[in-house]
Amino acid sequence: MTTVVATDPEPLADAELAQLTDEIRSYVEHEGERWAQRIESERAVSDELWSELRDRGYLRLAAPVAYGGRGVPFTQYLPLLELFAMSHASLRMIVHVCNGIWRPVDSHASAEQRERFVLPIVSGEIRVAFTLTEPTAGTGADLRCSVTREGDTYYLSGEKHLITFGTISDYLLLFARAQGTRGAEGTVALMVPPHGEGITAEVMSETMGVRGTDHGHFVFDRAPVPVANRLGDEGDGLGVALSGFLAPSRIAVAMTCVGLAQRALDLALGYAKERETFGKKIAQRQAISFKLAEMQTDIAAARALVLQSAHTWEAGGEANAASAMSKLFAVDMLHRVTDAALQVHGGIGYWSQSPIERVYRDARAQWFEEGTNEIQKTVIARDLLG
Repeated sequence: MTTVVATDPEPLADAELAQLTDEIRSYVEHEGERWAQRIESERAVSDELWSELRDRGYLRLAAPVAYGGRGVPFTQYLPLLELFAMSHASLRMIVHVCNGIWRPVDSHASAEQRERFVLPIVSGEIRVAFTLTEPTAGTGADLRCSVTREGDTYYLSGEKHLITFGTISDYLLLFARAQGTRGAEGTVALMVPPHGEGITAEVMSETMGVRGTDHGHFVFDRAPVPVANRLGDEGDGLGVALSGFLAPSRIAVAMTCVGLAQRALDLALGYAKERETFGKKIAQRQAISFKLAEMQTDIAAARALVLQSAHTWEAGGEANAASAMSKLFAVDMLHRVTDAALQVHGGIGYWSQSPIERVYRDARAQWFEEGTNEIQKTVIARDLLG
């Protein structure tokens, strides 16, 4: 077995980054729009889209070259993710998750697990769903899912829900606790197949936005999981989630808020330049032009905060509070901007044939991704108060 070790990525040269940026922008504006229409019509994301994104290399942009990825550094990757976020929310969700889910697995993987799980994730051979949220618990260390160990097997019991790509994944990166433990003590991170003995898996009902994306609800009744599928040691479970995924993922989600807000502003700006009332384009009216100016300022401020947080994380600094602040501010910004963009469109924006209607619905999902605003405030307050 060949041991593969990732190293810090080298920044892309300006010309290479510009070419990749133009390529993705063109994809989002053309193929991405066709996919958006198809997803909204069919209410599903086909395997064809997954394959297309994989074959174009878009699902391994941020993964290390040593693992078969493109090796784009985080701070260069985020503006690319911003472009994907201007497309359909389900498309950007695939790009976002696949470019990040390898990190927590890799953070505590043995050499053998890296070969079994990490490299196939990067190559697109397997799909993995981040599986933390429970319907009867809060967040983080408040886990009710538990495991008991018998020899070389864990027996998993409990419930998970709102698991993005859950029922169509090959593995759940699932967080539970050793039975009888409390807090972070005894938490485990396991690679669990989503279907099999002791597992009931159901697709949850359709969401308001992000249509087409699969969300799973799981019930585990002493489902057997090999101990060999545990990442790290018992007690490392939350460390896997927090160190490898949540901080960079919150920053990435914040950047998707920026991208979607930019899309909303672009739509509002285009409509304001075309719509005429009483012989005058509404963009020429101060009430509208000031609203557009405020939207532009809001987006620029959020983008700057997100990139600042990304530089902190990339440099190896403590980024939990920084990531929470960027996500908190970006979500609130997205609320303001999408609401203003819909208002610029007037009544016609409320109709489903108007692109801003989908953007408005998709935006609401961002409140819940990687923790609600209340969770972000908790993280920030803990850091602030020591």
